[in-house]
Amino acid sequence: MSVDKLQQTLAQKVFHYAKDSKKAAGRALGTLVEIITFYLLKDWGVENNVRIEKGLIEYRNAAISHNVEYTLHPTVNVIQLTLAKTLPITSSKIFLAIQRLNSLNLQGYIKINSTLLSTANTVKNSCVIARNQNKALVAVLIKNNNQSVRVAVIEQYEKPFAMVECKRVGIEEGNKKGPQTIEKAKQGAYVARTVSSLQKVRNYDGTLFGLLPIGQDDFRFDKYDELLKEIISTDNLTIYKDFILTIGVVSNHGNWFTSDNPNKELVVLRDAYDWLLFLTDNGIATFIDELLLNPKKEYVPAQKAFLASYASDNNSVKKVGKNQFTKTQINMKADQALQEYFRSNRERIAKWLNIITPTEVTIDELRKQLTKLSNKKWA
Repeated sequence: MSVDKLQQTLAQKVFHYAKDSKKAAGRALGTLVEIITFYLLKDWGVENNVRIEKGLIEYRNAAISHNVEYTLHPTVNVIQLTLAKTLPITSSKIFLAIQRLNSLNLQGYIKINSTLLSTANTVKNSCVIARNQNKALVAVLIKNNNQSVRVAVIEQYEKPFAMVECKRVGIEEGNKKGPQTIEKAKQGAYVARTVSSLQKVRNYDGTLFGLLPIGQDDFRFDKYDELLKEIISTDNLTIYKDFILTIGVVSNHGNWFTSDNPNKELVVLRDAYDWLLFLTDNGIATFIDELLLNPKKEYVPAQKAFLASYASDNNSVKKVGKNQFTKTQINMKADQALQEYFRSNRERIAKWLNIITPTEVTIDELRKQLTKLSNKKWA
């Protein structure tokens, strides 16, 4: 089934109560692209590095920042805590547990009011509980039972080493192309080109070179791919300290065409990002079918969370007060179901993503690059 037909199916079965059911279904599809991206990162083992919707400043231009879906940050320390399961599990409770154990140096940290696990059993992904001048404490739920919860607290540097943006644009009924596609492509491209120290320069023959500032009036200049490889592999902090790997995930094939037949918007994004991944029709259709429309028993919690978040009160599933199926917060049982789904279907899920740039690589190479960057000495 094509994505457009799936959008129509969601409009009829889930969003029939909405004034513009197709538009409501389209917004939900955008959320699903973000969720697929998040659980892919989680399955790659970099969850401890992830922050969600963090303001990302431009390289050496702190006056301008951009909110992006995900940033990946170096970790300084990681500790684990066991807390009594007295809901909600708040930043205050976690902060007190850290103080009791004296397991992290909290000097200079200012606590942020946030909730990792709510009374409605909704988990906040990448839950920031405190910040100081250049670091943050992020809580991640690891395990829970009826009596206790196991929480990881990660001390992250504020400066990220990678960023991920998700782009999806719908087309209105009767139109051949969405009017905002090129503008959204330009927005994404602008962010990708301005946040990293490694800057793209075209030679007179179109060859892509990289310009890398490494000190006062001192630069490295080489073919872009060669500089990128050196940054990822080097142990020289001067070379990689201000580098940010830029990753884009695009979908909606009525606007972006396909990876084999890109239109202007896709080319604009391709030339801006280090990695541009194209989520196929088959990928998002399989996700919707196997998790939201016709799930196996073990994945039903994901379906229930989705319907409880988006359905109307007239449906068989009553709508809850807050959305329980987004990248920032998700029902606890749905989270467990999604983690199991991605663990059990790694090879299939890898085939959902067509790599537009770079060429002649597999998705596993991106995972390896992120792992190498996360393991560098960032102090």
